[in-house]
Amino acid sequence: MSGCSVHDPHSGPVLTSYDLIAPQLSGGNDSALTMWLLMDAARAAGVTERVRSFHACLGPLDWPSVTYQGTRWPGVAELAALQSTAFGLPSEQHTQVTRTLPGPGGRMPHSLLTEIAAYGRFPRMGSKFCTKAAKESVVSMAWTPYVTEMSRELGRPVRILKVQGHRRDESRRRATMAAFRTVQANSARIVDEWLPALDWPRPAVREWSQDHPRLRHWTYDSVPGAGDFQGTSRCSCSLCSFAGLRDLLLAVARRPRLAALYAVVETVRGDRLRPDWSITDLIRHAATCKTPEPGIICPDNGPDFTALERQVRTQLTQPPRKPVGLAAHHTGRTLCEGCQAST
Repeated sequence: MSGCSVHDPHSGPVLTSYDLIAPQLSGGNDSALTMWLLMDAARAAGVTERVRSFHACLGPLDWPSVTYQGTRWPGVAELAALQSTAFGLPSEQHTQVTRTLPGPGGRMPHSLLTEIAAYGRFPRMGSKFCTKAAKESVVSMAWTPYVTEMSRELGRPVRILKVQGHRRDESRRRATMAAFRTVQANSARIVDEWLPALDWPRPAVREWSQDHPRLRHWTYDSVPGAGDFQGTSRCSCSLCSFAGLRDLLLAVARRPRLAALYAVVETVRGDRLRPDWSITDLIRHAATCKTPEPGIICPDNGPDFTALERQVRTQLTQPPRKPVGLAAHHTGRTLCEGCQAST
């Protein structure tokens, strides 16, 4: 195995130069497409045994499983595992990870909303701690056992290829991304990042996903199984600070208990989900104005959600770790004619 990676701008990284090939699966359409592209390349290179997929689970903040008209539709974490095995990766080469902290009975899951309640602020551009704390850091820590074992055997830094499903047309920031770059280099590991689906436009991704309906999450559709892409445009975190208005209104309608818990955090901490819209605005708007039909409503009445509520409310009894300075920079935007977001 080579000690350094080689990158061909036309065909991507030379996979045989890596000790660990680590796709990060979100459970969304881009995630499934990325896994398909990667496994095709890994089989051609003869290195499928070096591939280990990872899903950073957000617990109750992920879109959950639902049963609709007698059919059960999997949640995000379950779907990420299905996306991993669908293209030939053995199930034992997929790992689900989540952020944990010490608790009364040992380590316990620490939700992103719990972190927001403790921190005192919602994520913002320039302070996108949600991705780092809940996803990138926990996956990076999950690599450590492999790095420790392989570095003893190899006697050099372990070469890791981090594979993600980002695409240019998702955002302005992602439009400027490089398909391949080195993101970390130290005495223990050298990590390169590859974005194989970067130049796939959304219509092409949707067309591809129509051929793989078992791997498409139900939240993309008006109702589970409709196949019409009239649901949310994003998957994974249900109420994302970086989501658009339509996605947020659908999420508020589909997960009213979760939206209400976000509203509690907003009220106590004084910050908003987004600078322009608060959850309170969105809940009121969804209840009184014309908005997308939810199609299905998640009860959110299981033990995981109960534990989330308890954790969040406990954190809200404590002072925030950071001053809520961002709350002073809100700019209300009109939700519809005659419905102005409060400032």
